[in-house]
Amino acid sequence: MTETNFDRYLARKLENEDFRRRFEEADQAWDIALQLAALRKARHLTQQQVAELLGTKQQAIARLENPAYSGHSLSMVRKYAEALRAIVNITLTPLERL
Repeated sequence: MTETNFDRYLARKLENEDFRRRFEEADQAWDIALQLAALRKARHLTQQQVAELLGTKQQAIARLENPAYSGHSLSMVRKYAEALRAIVNITLTPLERL
């Protein structure tokens, strides 16, 4: 695979510890949002239906499924998953292993 200008740019930026930490946090939020949306779609539910299951508003579900949102709480993600018959698995990785 050919390395692009963006690949080189990102590699340089990731050398900065603060940038790397923020990048990894954003990546995790993106992953959570996409998994929530995929689970909902696999269950053939709308955001409104999930909101009703959780006793909240559709806008709250849209926010949870938005990759730009980084305020996911573990308790809300668990409630969402449980309402859609899924479980949440968490893996803690020591920084030195990254």
